[in-house]
Amino acid sequence: MMLNQITTQEVINAGRFDLRPLRRSDMGLIELYASDKRVARMTTSIPHPYPPGAAEAFVARALDPEREADIWAIDGTKSDEGELLGLINLKKMDRNQSEVGFWVAPLYWNTGMASEAVQALIAANPLGNDAMFASVFQDNPASARVLTHCGFAYLGDAETYSVARDATVPTWTYSRKL
Repeated sequence: MMLNQITTQEVINAGRFDLRPLRRSDMGLIELYASDKRVARMTTSIPHPYPPGAAEAFVARALDPEREADIWAIDGTKSDEGELLGLINLKKMDRNQSEVGFWVAPLYWNTGMASEAVQALIAANPLGNDAMFASVFQDNPASARVLTHCGFAYLGDAETYSVARDATVPTWTYSRKL
């Protein structure tokens, strides 16, 4: 008999909220926020308009034991906020590195939520990485400030495709040694 190891994600205490693994009950709020054009346009992979069933497929991929990335909900219930205020993820890369991605619901923009989530993920370093990378669109200076505030250093310019924009968009790339 062969036993498969199931990779579990830890809950990370981030002060006023927790970073917790996704659950199926998150689908409604993911659909609500991901359907917002302002959120979708600042990501590489969220389509706009957000198609029916996309949240269900996203959560199913996040719960798959052989997933490419670990995804956490930014859960503010301990501070009487919502169950899902945004998402943050680590995509596994080679050479003991990972790529950080995040989005926060527009209601929580400019509240420090994204910075706190990134700082908590860095402090926990759940994958035991030596370095983390992140890229942001050049027309999203708020996310660039989150990264520099969290100790990421600018590496250079690049470009990547945005599904919501149906276009290749200039990016800034950052790294942080751990």
